[in-house]
Formats: sequence, C-alpha cells, structure tokens
Amino acid sequence: MTLTNKELAKSANELRNHIVDMIYTANSGHPGSSLSNADLVTVLYYDEMNIDPSNPKWKERDRFLLSKGHACPTLYAVLAMRGYFEMDHLSKLRKIDGILQGHPDMKKTPGVDYTTGSLGNGLSIGVGMALAARLDKKAFRTYVMLGCGEMQEGIVWEAMMSAAKYNTDNLCAIIDYNQLQLDGNNDQVMPVKSLKGKILSFNWHVISCDGHDMSDIRRSFAEARNMKGRPTAIIANTIKGKGVSYMENKVGWHGVVPNEEEYEQAKRELEASNE
Repeated sequence: MTLTNKELAKSANELRNHIVDMIYTANSGHPGSSLSNADLVTVLYYDEMNIDPSNPKWKERDRFLLSKGHACPTLYAVLAMRGYFEMDHLSKLRKIDGILQGHPDMKKTPGVDYTTGSLGNGLSIGVGMALAARLDKKAFRTYVMLGCGEMQEGIVWEAMMSAAKYNTDNLCAIIDYNQLQLDGNNDQVMPVKSLKGKILSFNWHVISCDGHDMSDIRRSFAEARNMKGRPTAIIANTIKGKGVSYMENKVGWHGVVPNEEEYEQAKRELEASNE
C-alpha cells in the first residue's frame, strides 16, 4: 500500500480519533502515550512493513513489538483499520469479554506478534526474532517500539549489546521520545543524558527524526532498511498527547481518562485537524 504523506496524516488523525473513543468508552487507558506514537505506527502499518492482514500468522511478515504495551490503543486501532479484525471490537477495550486487553496479548488479538507490557522486555524479544529470521533464512524485519522512560531499564541495554554483537541489521528499535513518563520528566525521574551518544557507543546506527512528520519518518525507516551490518535505533522526537491541545506535553495525561467535556473538546480538535 502506497499513500501520500497527506493520506498518511489523515489516517493518523483517524487513528487518534479511535484512541480517544476507546479510552473514553473503556474509562481506562493511557491517552498521552498512545497519541504520541500514532504517526509512527501509521507509517509502519500503511507504508513500511511487509504484512498481510488476511493472514496474521504469515511466516514472511515483518514483526512489530509494542514494548511500551500500555500504549496499546494505538496498535489496536491501526490493526482494526488495516482489517485484522472488525472495527466494533474497539468499543470493548479492556473488557472481560473483549479481545483487546490492557496490554497487547498475542493469544487474544489477531496481528499482535508478541505479548508485552512489562517495560524493558520488548527489545530482548525483538533481538531473538531478528536472530530467528537469520537462522531460518527469512527476509522479514523486526521493529520494536520503546518508550523514552523505558530506556531507564537495564535489560534494554543488555539487548542492545546482544543485537550489536550479532550484527542484527534486520532489527529496528523506535524510541517514542516524548521526554515524559508516568510521574515526571525523564531527566527528573532518572536522567538518560545524551541518548544518541549512548546508543552509538553500543555500535548501533542511530537516526533522529521528527516523530510527527510523515516525510521524515519515512526517510528514517528507509535509512534503517538500507543499513547493513548493524541494528538501527530511531529516536523519534514526539509530543505526549499529540493532537489534543490540553493533553500535549502534560505528564498528568499519562494514564488519565477525559471526562465528557474534555472528550468532546478532543473530538472537536481532531475533527478540525482532519479538515
């Protein structure tokens, strides 16, 4: 599927609408984290990854792991939009009788490549998938999205050492760098200064991009795809709560549900953005 940047932006805006609807209806979820990575996920599923929604277990498909599993409304919305399951499932986010749990569950949700949620584990799993592709002589690529607060986890850096040692150039880590986490600014909670320099020192190829600019996101994925001999990390500069003015860059919207008035304002703003 090939879309223009304008068409991708429109799809990302539709995705954000679904995110707000899902969290408001469920009265539970993480809007800030979900809204910040919507553009990145849109480009992955509409432009970058080799996938077949009619065959979620296709062995040749590219893999995507949402290591920051609390942002799953983004993943669920794009999976539904791409046809992995019916759209009406989105109204049952976090419901006992639904297929969309509070964190991605590969046993319940078509299109989820691995169950995630405990922060820090996704990249290690991704390294394993990348190595498995090489051993099985498969051409698929593995993409892992991490939160910037998640970079404080020690296991992330162990995974980076392993990925570099085995030259997993079929692996791409995407860091949703909105600079906020559950209870504050990253640098206030646990500084990870000079993130690009740290990752470079682990012998990864590193790309910085505007995580809300479709052209820049596409450029970054193309560069990662063409990198040989080393894994790639994309540091995507994003805004937490992107698209809803009162949520943008507000740490308090990490895991808070909008009330009726706030919900209606969010919908108006997203509609205006779409126009």
